[in-house]
Amino acid sequence: MRLEDYKYKVDYKWLKTKDDSKKEFDLISPAGRRLYFNSKIGKELSALREYLKNNTFIGYLLAPKMAGKGTYSKMLREIVGPEYFEIVSVGDAVRAAHKEFLEQGKNSDLYAYAKENYRGMMGLDEAFDSLVNRTQKGLMPTEFILTIVKREIDRIGHKSIFIDGFPRKVDQVSYSLYFRDLINYRGDPDLFVLISLPLEVIDARIRGRRVCPKCKTPTNIRLLPTSIVRFDEETQDYYLVCDNPNCEPTRLVEKEGDDKGIELIRERLENDLELVNMARNMYGISRIELFNSLEVDVGYKYVDDYEITKEYSYEGRGDDIVTVPKPFEIEDHGVKYFSLLPPPVVVQFVRQLVDVFNLT
Repeated sequence: MRLEDYKYKVDYKWLKTKDDSKKEFDLISPAGRRLYFNSKIGKELSALREYLKNNTFIGYLLAPKMAGKGTYSKMLREIVGPEYFEIVSVGDAVRAAHKEFLEQGKNSDLYAYAKENYRGMMGLDEAFDSLVNRTQKGLMPTEFILTIVKREIDRIGHKSIFIDGFPRKVDQVSYSLYFRDLINYRGDPDLFVLISLPLEVIDARIRGRRVCPKCKTPTNIRLLPTSIVRFDEETQDYYLVCDNPNCEPTRLVEKEGDDKGIELIRERLENDLELVNMARNMYGISRIELFNSLEVDVGYKYVDDYEITKEYSYEGRGDDIVTVPKPFEIEDHGVKYFSLLPPPVVVQFVRQLVDVFNLT
């Protein structure tokens, strides 16, 4: 799918978090989020935890790059309980396998495991060669990737699992329909978790991204500033300073290429959007869909102001710099949208899981 052909459309069925209580919650702190989730979906969380005591499932996270897969799934794990499920990153698993094989070769546990479990058209040693010589576009056979992922799942044991990074290509979508059978995963229910958002949100996340060169902590000068802001008299620009208590005050820097925005990852985004669209139309597997943004014209009927992402501008100099927030607005095909903070999106997540598993 070409980026120019993508049009964001929001379904409001699960999105309403506004109520008549007029309460506001601190969505930045873990304690504030716990109060928020207990208020909005306390009953649903209890039902989901009760279900997960005796049941497990497999969820495939599908979304454009930088849409929030890791953020939403980790926050769900935070509020439901880490004892109930794990998040398996296919990319992380492949990188760990690559490192293990380089260090230990055929004496590694990985090689022994693959020798016992891998099945595919490519020979075992050839498959390991593809692991060592893999590129960003990927030359590894899908069957070998599944073997690496299966090994990670075997290590986890009896828990529910969210898989991030599979399927990665269109020709892998059919594998996901039979993935639970391929890994002998107890006949668990499985589902797609799709994340939709305007591409302008991703563009702003890329262009505003800043990272500490020492501790590598990422943030965003437009959407998520640190507590320390300074002004550069030479460039006449504001910049952020790392406030990680385990680091030292260091000027955050822009990653090379980030000024290009979504053009930096155009090919990846077009592939991701095609995958999401394909999964949206698959038969025989449950799916839930999370929406990051809502229309400005109707948004306040569904959420409160504190649930909306803010963008920040800066005024002043020296020690008198003031951070000025306002709602982060984007436009897609002539329609203006607000972007949501992660907690109200996770509310959608919980409500739909409860619905899929018929827990109400």
